[in-house]
Amino acid sequence: MNLLENLRIAIRGLTINLMRTSLTMLGIIIGVGVVIVTVAIGTGASQSVTASINSLGTNLLTVRPAAPHIRLTAAVRSTALAESASGTISSTFGGSSSSNQLTLAQANRIPDLFPQSVAAVAPVVRGSIQVRLGSTNVSTSYIGGTPDYLFVNSATVNKGRFFSSYDMDGRRAVCDVGVTVASNLTGSAGTDLTGQTISISGQDFTVVGMLTPKGAGAFGQDQDDVIIMPITTAMMRISNKSTIDLLSVRCTTGKMMPLAQEQISAYLREQHHLQPPYPQNDDFTITSQTELLQRQQSVTTTMTSLLSAVAVVSLIVGGVGVMNIMLVSVTERTREIGIRKAIGATPHDILMQFLIESVIISMIGGLIGILIGIGSAMGLSALSGWNTVVGTGSVVLAISVSAGIGIFFGIYPASKAASMHPIDALRYE
Repeated sequence: MNLLENLRIAIRGLTINLMRTSLTMLGIIIGVGVVIVTVAIGTGASQSVTASINSLGTNLLTVRPAAPHIRLTAAVRSTALAESASGTISSTFGGSSSSNQLTLAQANRIPDLFPQSVAAVAPVVRGSIQVRLGSTNVSTSYIGGTPDYLFVNSATVNKGRFFSSYDMDGRRAVCDVGVTVASNLTGSAGTDLTGQTISISGQDFTVVGMLTPKGAGAFGQDQDDVIIMPITTAMMRISNKSTIDLLSVRCTTGKMMPLAQEQISAYLREQHHLQPPYPQNDDFTITSQTELLQRQQSVTTTMTSLLSAVAVVSLIVGGVGVMNIMLVSVTERTREIGIRKAIGATPHDILMQFLIESVIISMIGGLIGILIGIGSAMGLSALSGWNTVVGTGSVVLAISVSAGIGIFFGIYPASKAASMHPIDALRYE
């Protein structure tokens, strides 16, 4: 018996009881659909994180204050306290070997000290503020930076101007506003606040420019819900800080990042009078965009793998359902098997008939699951704004898995049918 004849008989056997066949497909449909949606969400999230981080450049270092992992010995602590009292270093220790702080003066000296490896630095202070325009009062975040902030962080201004060195030196009350802040204050998207006066923490600031929209960040935050002002203004008028929260460093090239990290580390250890061992006793951390990208992709990959594992379990359950139904079908059609064998059908013909039925159930269920999965992924993207990407690889994988499930879970019922003795099968009631 040829393959087409086996296929025709298999299809006829499945269409005799459409309801049972449809219910058998359900487990495969759900499993494949979940696989498609899960992989689409994971791939989209990974691409969003990569694009967001790469938009800042791959040659960016971030320096943050951090507590050292070891404590001072009594002698070193006494020496450090004496230096602090004489004004050499800050007096804030917190049980560590140094001030655990970064200063604006330290940050500004780095490009001059290491011109070969460092193109520019952008010291930052940040926090939350209340902003008022007329009778509208909203909460947002602020960043105090330098004129180099735009270059270091690959940002731009699309209306007006960015604050200048003159504004920073004079601690002037000027700022640049993100589009989300402007929209929240006016209730209208696309509003240009350039030239207007807004109240920030009870103080009048002049808006000198509007920041170019950047959208969601690597962690899903709204990067346009921000106000940027001169760091000196922020430190004196808003935060009342004498130290910076972090330091962004734009290296001259990607290859210079290791050298820049080594040079900055040595400089800060000297400035903070740190004692070995390093980096255990460092009161700062330096991370690169590459490291951040690898961490985020690792998290995304892990979550996608976990969700995919759940989908695989669903596929296995669906495969078990296919096997159960095929066993029931073999039992119900025992006399049919006996008749076919009596008129010349070989065990191979019977095996292929039931195996083809199993594969058809799995393949059709897989195709329906793929369509539902793609539709669900597109719906999530449209309704929730998530970035979902349905790749060819996931579709091919889903089809392959569906066919594999049909063969794997159909082989036992098909073998059972093929091994029946025709006389015993004809006697079956």
